[in-house]
Amino acid sequence: MQAIVLAAGEGSRMRPLTLSRPKVMVPIGGRPFLDHVVDRAMEAGVIRFVFVVGYRSEVIIDHFGDGNEFGADIEYVVQSEQLGTGHALMMAEDMATDRFLVLNGDVLADLPSLKRFLEIKGDAVAAKRVADPSRYGVFEVDGDRLRSVVEKSRSPPSDLANAGIYLFRKTIFEALRGVNKSVRGEVELTDGINVLVSRGEEVRVVEIEDWIEVGRPWDVLEANKILLSEIDRRIEGNVEPGATLSGNVIIGEGSRVRSGSYIVGPVVIGKDCDIGPNCFIRAHTCIGDRVRIGNAVEIKNSAIMDNTNVAHLSYVGDSVIGSKCNFGAGTIVANLRHDDANIKSFIKGEKVDSGRRKLGAIVGDDVKTGINSSVYPGTVIEPGYRGRPSEVIRGHIEARSRHGR
Repeated sequence: MQAIVLAAGEGSRMRPLTLSRPKVMVPIGGRPFLDHVVDRAMEAGVIRFVFVVGYRSEVIIDHFGDGNEFGADIEYVVQSEQLGTGHALMMAEDMATDRFLVLNGDVLADLPSLKRFLEIKGDAVAAKRVADPSRYGVFEVDGDRLRSVVEKSRSPPSDLANAGIYLFRKTIFEALRGVNKSVRGEVELTDGINVLVSRGEEVRVVEIEDWIEVGRPWDVLEANKILLSEIDRRIEGNVEPGATLSGNVIIGEGSRVRSGSYIVGPVVIGKDCDIGPNCFIRAHTCIGDRVRIGNAVEIKNSAIMDNTNVAHLSYVGDSVIGSKCNFGAGTIVANLRHDDANIKSFIKGEKVDSGRRKLGAIVGDDVKTGINSSVYPGTVIEPGYRGRPSEVIRGHIEARSRHGR
């Protein structure tokens, strides 16, 4: 089976994490999310891939190459302008086999559901029942047959969300050529599916049991929690006497865990890290490569990317921290309101309800805080920000600003 993976978009709702990497390459569970998508597809029986790339395509190509290291055959096609998912799929028409799987690179289905989906004959779409269907495009169905795809709306006609996983024959390309551009000026894959249905083609709707969808920066935290539940203990670095590792913990090659460190799994620590002494790393934390976690630092349920330092007397809770950051001594990232209400954060500069009772900060790459800084819950800091000593940081922080808005 061949899979065409749609991975050309930036993922603007994931900013600032996607300003230096495509959305599909944001680290989840210690690896780029697209790694997990490829692994899951291969477990289900896919061996050939076509990646449709565009935004920061070099990040994906440099990581995967021809797929040999992953045991897969990977080819690439470039969508130079991001003109919609239908347009992205059309870019791969010359490489498509007679029947193929289509995967959105930012969605991971559970393995049993994906295997069951691949057994379907003919065209099919995957659906997931969701509590808030207004966040998604949804399917109108007649039994297990698709009647129409309805784009995101305030009053969706069903709770069957489009899971972004499809089985097609080459007839989808002819359907897409007959699609008019949307109000956004894009060719939508869902419009092509509606064309198939309008022509009398049968499209099955198959419900999946579970999925991981990463559409907002704080979704990284929930995705980490799910994927870390699957890890086994593996120690490849040096753990000094007096350090405590409880539960399933991965310590990467070349990393050092100093005496007095207390780590409660599931936790992933990458390669060439320097951990401790006397720090506390709590469950569902992912730490990238070449990261420094120093004395009297506590990290709780957070993602910290490569080459970042949290070296002295700091607390980071329920946060996503980009690469090449440095937190000055005494930096405290708060993650809870006094009234226990949901934390509000920012997407593309607009304040939104995160839906989370606990949420710290979303921090872009190359951010440096001054000593004794206090960061409010839900704060978003753009890449390149430089803080001052004893600063209170809150809101949406531009790279060159000194105060939130």
